[in-house]
Amino acid sequence: MDSRSIMKSICNNWKLDALQESNDVYFFNYDEVNAILNNEKCYVIGRKGAGKTAICQHITSVKAHDKFADKLSFKNFPFNELYTLQNNQYTSQSQYISLWKYLIYSTICKLMSTNENIDSKIRDILLQLYPRNDIKQLPRKVKEWTSLEFGANVLGNGGTIKVDRENVDSNKPLTWIEKINVLEDIIGQYCDESKYYVVFDELDEDYRTIYDNNGIKQYESLLTGLFKAVQDVRNTFRASSLHIMPIVFLRDDIYARLNDADKNKWSDFKIDLDWNTHKIKRLISFRIAKDAKEQSLATDFKAAWNSIFEFGKIKYGDHQQKEATKFDYICNSTQMRPRDFIKYISACCKLSLEKGDQYITNQTIRDVDREFSNYLKSEITDEIYPILPEIESIFKILANMRKQLFRPEEFISCYNKEVKKGAISNNNVDFVLDILFNFSIIGNQHKSQEHRNFFRYLQTNMRYNSEETIVIHRGLLKALQIF
Repeated sequence: MDSRSIMKSICNNWKLDALQESNDVYFFNYDEVNAILNNEKCYVIGRKGAGKTAICQHITSVKAHDKFADKLSFKNFPFNELYTLQNNQYTSQSQYISLWKYLIYSTICKLMSTNENIDSKIRDILLQLYPRNDIKQLPRKVKEWTSLEFGANVLGNGGTIKVDRENVDSNKPLTWIEKINVLEDIIGQYCDESKYYVVFDELDEDYRTIYDNNGIKQYESLLTGLFKAVQDVRNTFRASSLHIMPIVFLRDDIYARLNDADKNKWSDFKIDLDWNTHKIKRLISFRIAKDAKEQSLATDFKAAWNSIFEFGKIKYGDHQQKEATKFDYICNSTQMRPRDFIKYISACCKLSLEKGDQYITNQTIRDVDREFSNYLKSEITDEIYPILPEIESIFKILANMRKQLFRPEEFISCYNKEVKKGAISNNNVDFVLDILFNFSIIGNQHKSQEHRNFFRYLQTNMRYNSEETIVIHRGLLKALQIF
């Protein structure tokens, strides 16, 4: 396929939102994904744009006679309804374990009702509880599931489904908390050895709207309860032959806020979606190969890259005195996330087609740089806003400083002036600098090696160093009008 045809395919098919892409075509199945599918890992942690949605979509789109999956998406979910469903028998950090276990077990039972390997009589009962063509949104499902009435056919009074009578008093209505044992018994006794995936996604929805400390603590307790519930469910069925696999997808900055005595143990089951140049090259090769319809390109990055980019390096910097490969130049503008490269490359393809070029040229890459810079600033603003609602004012300070490198004291002085004027209310400048570093808006320059910068997206264990010069991420310079 010729280069322009490949670029047209990229323009038409590469999307920032993985849900809008053809997952069976573009999904890049790397080692970490297999660890999730094989029940080795159950917590998927990563920044926005790191590929969580793509993995989630891949898991839930699985179609096989022995694989069943459902996604519980909390986008636009009224979290206040969840906060009312705590179990006060537990401490605050664990009050929501029961809620999450109930949702997991209810979802498993719903999936069992669609599995023809399950006894038909059992499926008929489960279908009464969880109708197959139920298209209600998750908030309505949660409300209905927690108010669900269990008749004699579920409670073991001579009905089709038998459960532990010690756990059930059939003479009085059960609370939704008491129903957890019933559902657990149903799964334990009647579930087959198929794989059941329950995926929790888009849990950051309430994080965007909570700013007060009490709200944040309640939200953190809710999510801590989810992580503990997943461990409880895994432990319950570990000794059996059943494959009950709840999986949690969460942003890394939110995960960092969770505190629990057992959190260190969660690391055995956690995957951090970190990307490096090797993995990014594999991803790009794989995607271009799909558009070119040439499988050999999937394992040959140089050939895949050269199928749409012109040969040669790109010059940059003052008086164009520096040069780099086109890939490295683009890398320096990104934060090494798949979404960044999808945005940059598809924008290059679009502009090249408009100009009538056969390949993506150096000038096109430079022209796209500004568009990409605005995109990156917008992405980071959306991500950081719940922690720093005044992020736009902070970006304005950086823009007004008009330079990429500066000493911490310079920023602190400018920041405190804005606080004094009342333009910014948060007077904790050290906290602000830590957050800017954690989201790789700024990095540190090595004390003695001017060309060596430290950004957290490249070294996730890095911490802000107040003794070193601050450097603004290159990808933000044009959006901040720093040249």
